[in-house]
Amino acid sequence: MTDSRAAGPLKSQRFRQAREDDWRRLERLMDKAEKGSAAKLSDTEILAVPVLYRSTLSALSVARETSLDQGLIDYLETLSARAYFFVYGSRATLPDRLASFFRRDWPASVRGLWRETLVSAGLMLLGALLGGWLVMHDPEWFYAFVPAELSGGRDPAASTETLRATLDGTEDAGGLSVFAAFLFTHNAQVALLAFALGFALCVPTALLVLYNGATLGAFFALFAGRGLGGELGGWLLIHGVTELFAVVLAGAAGLRIGWSVAFPGRSRRLDAAVDAGRIAGVAMAGVVVMLMLAGLLEGFGRQLIVDTGLRYGVAATTALIWALYFYGPRPQARHGR
Repeated sequence: MTDSRAAGPLKSQRFRQAREDDWRRLERLMDKAEKGSAAKLSDTEILAVPVLYRSTLSALSVARETSLDQGLIDYLETLSARAYFFVYGSRATLPDRLASFFRRDWPASVRGLWRETLVSAGLMLLGALLGGWLVMHDPEWFYAFVPAELSGGRDPAASTETLRATLDGTEDAGGLSVFAAFLFTHNAQVALLAFALGFALCVPTALLVLYNGATLGAFFALFAGRGLGGELGGWLLIHGVTELFAVVLAGAAGLRIGWSVAFPGRSRRLDAAVDAGRIAGVAMAGVVVMLMLAGLLEGFGRQLIVDTGLRYGVAATTALIWALYFYGPRPQARHGR
């Protein structure tokens, strides 16, 4: 009689010998791919990987059912997992993903939010008109819209000379930088909160965007009342085109999620929120990029460019760039012959 204790290892050895060449080949291909050389795989090798993967998966199933030695099972499990990620996982590199985000994903998400973008922009404009009108008729309203730490002494009690010094670069650079940084931080916080609170049926998002517009309107009314409206526009818009557009897009992303939660249609409420979150999340990732660019424009462009006309020129250029990037004609996909 054959020793039953020797039957298990002998069966595993025969099982391995019949299939080991395929396993070794798949292992070599995975080693090559995982070392960053996937692009160097030949067409024949790429086509062979799924076949070898299915064969290895089948062998793993048999090994488990027939209780072959645990070492062989562990080896096949590891090899199958490596091949799975090659066959079904994303093999795009980080540069490829970034290129896809900036070339296609981000512009497409913004275009998909065009209705919400119009609503968000309308809310900001309405807030600006309302805040400006109230401050022009009663300067005390300024303090209701603009926190003391944001105004930094640039309020109705300040002299015209003090306000002008804020805009023409004659004010102490340190104090001006602090004020500009606080203004940027304020807008960035509004953008992030407008998106984060969108799930609450749009209401907090709408109020935040409206409030941000009222803050801008109050500032403009104060400076315009001293004959400095044109100068303030250049001072704000050199970075504000990018920064305020980012706030509008963040509001649009929040509104999309809130609207989907409030009116899910035929979908379940959670599913509708998840679907809205995909497009809104991509747009919001781009908003973070825009806020970073706005910070650079605020930190360098506005400090280096003090001529009001040049400031408006930079603002117009950035507006044109964003308009073409998001809403301009898209390059047609190239089809093979």
